[in-house]
Amino acid sequence: MRGGRRLFPLLLLALLPGLCHGRESAPGAVTCGSVLKLLNTRHSVRLHSHEVKYGSGSGQQSVTGVEASDDANSYWRIRGKSDSSCQRGTPVKCGQAIRLTHVNTGKNLHTHHFPSPLSNNQEVSAFGDDGEGDDLDVWIVQCSGTYWEREDAVRFKHVGTEVFLSITGEQYGHPIRGQREVHGMPAANHHNYWKAMEGVFIKPSLDPAKHDEL
Repeated sequence: MRGGRRLFPLLLLALLPGLCHGRESAPGAVTCGSVLKLLNTRHSVRLHSHEVKYGSGSGQQSVTGVEASDDANSYWRIRGKSDSSCQRGTPVKCGQAIRLTHVNTGKNLHTHHFPSPLSNNQEVSAFGDDGEGDDLDVWIVQCSGTYWEREDAVRFKHVGTEVFLSITGEQYGHPIRGQREVHGMPAANHHNYWKAMEGVFIKPSLDPAKHDEL
């Protein structure tokens, strides 16, 4: 597993044209099609998922927060509410509806009216197959400017249930000991700010015919 974590970013860089990598590039907007990690700024953990299902609630694939910065299971791909609404390389606007697709499992960040297992907030899961789920996979990017800038802390508000993607610090035991519960909260507060971190940020293509999927 550890070898896989190291290999994943190298393979990603080898396969993707027209990109700029993480903090080595100048600050700019997050773009459609980019693959990145999201850091909760209050609790310093990255949004994470894996093939471990909840033992209660929906029984869907769990979503957690992890401290490690090099875990390959923390990469998410930025997509639109529909594929045509978020063309590859286009800057994501504040107020835009997006989907966050977990790269390694192809499931979308999702929430619904189930209680989260530790805090009894709203459960957040990963749902769907090959990037296709349902209407409860859609989130609004809340930020203060025109575009979602990589240097800014932003919130993600769920369209269907109006909760914010949040972490309040509760920790799991076996089999994911030490990982934090991710959940939805009805109020905007300091527990639901996220910042773009490590990743591959897609630049707009010079050829308008090229809109390759990641």
